[in-house]
Amino acid sequence: MAKNELKAQEEEFIEGVKESLDDAEKLLREAAQASGEKAEELRERAMQSLRRTRSALYDTQDALLERGRLAARATDDYVHDNPWQAIGVAGLTGLLIGMLISRR
Repeated sequence: MAKNELKAQEEEFIEGVKESLDDAEKLLREAAQASGEKAEELRERAMQSLRRTRSALYDTQDALLERGRLAARATDDYVHDNPWQAIGVAGLTGLLIGMLISRR
């Protein structure tokens, strides 16, 4: 997936969660002022909105975990296919970190 696509999906997701939470908050405020069946209906609609938000968060969590697994798998495959390059990169990274730490 392209970086721009991921950014667009992230912004769309965040906007959806904000809208859902705003709707739930509005409905709960209205329910606090209402009484009887109307209040119960508003509370139920707010709960549905919160359930949708929770579901969206879980779906996003699952997608992120899957992407993490794919990245880990790709890294593992690369290291197995190119062990000497991986050792060189790890050594160079360790050297640079050591130099940065010793400068302090």
